[in-house]
Amino acid sequence: MIVSKLGLAAVLVGSLALGGCMQATLSPATDVAMTPRDRQLLAHPPYADAKIPQQFQRHIVEYTRREQPGTILVDTDARYLYYVLPEGKAIRYGVAVGEEAMAFSGVARVGRLAEWPDWVPTADIQARLGPYPKRVAGGPANPLGARGIYLYVGNKDTLYRIHGTNQPEYIGQAISSGCIRMTNGDVIDLYQRVKPGATVVVLPPGQSA
Repeated sequence: MIVSKLGLAAVLVGSLALGGCMQATLSPATDVAMTPRDRQLLAHPPYADAKIPQQFQRHIVEYTRREQPGTILVDTDARYLYYVLPEGKAIRYGVAVGEEAMAFSGVARVGRLAEWPDWVPTADIQARLGPYPKRVAGGPANPLGARGIYLYVGNKDTLYRIHGTNQPEYIGQAISSGCIRMTNGDVIDLYQRVKPGATVVVLPPGQSA
């Protein structure tokens, strides 16, 4: 249902079997979105440089659903996040999603945006995975990575985020405590595109795009 456009500045990667035969076009890098602080903190990150499978690297694709440009859609089953562009296009990113029992699904909005956010572990995370400090300062070793996009329903923080990661090897898996993880490069790219108040649609398992 999703087929790519051949961009002049992109590299053709050919057909991929992802729920059907399709072609996808690698998106040009957007290093201009990185700040001097980003480059400094990510120059020597304290984690392994994971090789992201090609299908989970950033691509420009055709988008046939009806969401408006500026919308974020997360396909939980396929482990993809789409940022909807005008004229039937989208940028597709590979993500790690929450384990089924802990994953968010539904419609939310972008309530807050943060660069190199601090991490405040919830009581549930402390009980299951802790102990952690009450607050972990932002930085490349922080589980929230380079950017945080906070999901709200109405005026209430859902406690779910789209964020970077210090474990890029898990992109493409259902591994998180409910949040949507992206590589730090991809979340920086998404962050500079998304606007406060933007709609975020997270499809539940079994409703792949």
